[in-house]
Amino acid sequence: MGASFRSSFHLWRTLVRQDLATRYRGSLLGRGWPVLLPLLMLSIYAFVFGIVFRARWPGLAEGDHLGFTLNLFAGLLVHAMLAESVGQAPGLLVRQSNFVRKVVFPLPVLVAVPLGSAAFHGAIGLGILVGVNAIWGSGLHASVVAIPLVLVPYLVMLYGLCLLFASLGVYIRDLVQITGALVTVALFTSTVFFPRDMVPPALVGIVDFNPISWPVQTLRDALLLGEWPALTRGFAAYWLVSLGVLALGWSCFSRLRRGFADVL
Repeated sequence: MGASFRSSFHLWRTLVRQDLATRYRGSLLGRGWPVLLPLLMLSIYAFVFGIVFRARWPGLAEGDHLGFTLNLFAGLLVHAMLAESVGQAPGLLVRQSNFVRKVVFPLPVLVAVPLGSAAFHGAIGLGILVGVNAIWGSGLHASVVAIPLVLVPYLVMLYGLCLLFASLGVYIRDLVQITGALVTVALFTSTVFFPRDMVPPALVGIVDFNPISWPVQTLRDALLLGEWPALTRGFAAYWLVSLGVLALGWSCFSRLRRGFADVL
């Protein structure tokens, strides 16, 4: 089993590298785009919300417009991982039908490729966020080392959702459009644009149910406020839900993959 896992991991890493190379192949800046794009977006957010709107994040000082930009950027980074991985999942196997027809090809590895690319882009964005906050923001906090405690269960949940949507997308082609709408709903019903404290009590359950609300808030606390993730029931509950989503996705994928080749 160990040899099989290592083989799958090496295959996944190779496919992720190929996916990233294909995206930027032929462009003038090439591999510089994964760094330049988040820098460009951060600059745009700083101009629009910091200089033009002079927005202030609740709980920060009146003139701390950079704080709003960094809080927003952190939330959008977390959501971007969802959009890039789960957003591609419903049409992934349809686009890669040549791999589906190969009985020996490990399809779960193929489903994890967009997630690997999303994690790569997210890591670069987080590195930029940490650097900007260290120089112009609240400083460099030791709690940044706790980032894996936040992202690992989140990535586990995303992989479960990718497996679920990829398997259903083979049979339900409309799922591509539905998933795009769900990704947008997840953006505006989470804590990306506002802290949880601003949500009316009657609607706070919707925000808490959103799968990206907890990682967004916890990541902000660790990177921008220097607060270590609290290993409370909320942390344990998120882990349990993530593992449950992974189990559901894996079970659905295993059952439905028997008919993939016939449908495609």
